Amino acid sequence: MRQDLHNNIQVLSVFDPIDLGTGNTAKVGEIIDRQNANALEFIIQTGSLADTDATFTVLVEDGDASDLSGGAAVDDTYLLGTEAGASFIFSDDNKIAKIGYIGDKRYVRLTVTPANNTGAVLISACAILGSLRAAPNTTQLA
Repeated sequence: MRQDLHNNIQVLSVFDPIDLGTGNTAKVGEIIDRQNANALEFIIQTGSLADTDATFTVLVEDGDASDLSGGAAVDDTYLLGTEAGASFIFSDDNKIAKIGYIGDKRYVRLTVTPANNTGAVLISACAILGSLRAAPNTTQLA
C-alpha cells in the first residue's frame, strides 16, 4: 500500500537561506506553532562554510507563550537526536542535519550560534510538522 506523506505534513521556514557572514551573532529562527501537529522535526542545511575553525551550536527552546517569553532550552528527553548531533563545524559543507521535538509545549524555536566565525557561512533551516490533526494549507508556501 502506498503511503501519503505529502498531505500529512506541513513545511515551514525557520530561516531562509542566508549568509551569516563573519562574527558570532546567533541566528534565531522563527517560532513554530505546533497547535495543529503532534510531531516536529527541524532540518538544517549548510552550504559553503568558508572558515577553517568555526563551530555552530544548535539550541532548541520551547514554551507556552506565542512570543516564547519564558521559553527555555528543551530537556534532552524531549528531543529526538541531540543538539550536539545537529550542530556542525567548518568542514561540514553541503550537509543536512535534523533534530526532532517530542515535548508538549505549543511553541518551539531553533537557534544556531557560531563561534570563531571569520568566513562566509551559508545555511538554512525548515520545520516539518507531522501527525497533523487537520489537513495542511496546501495553497501557500510557508
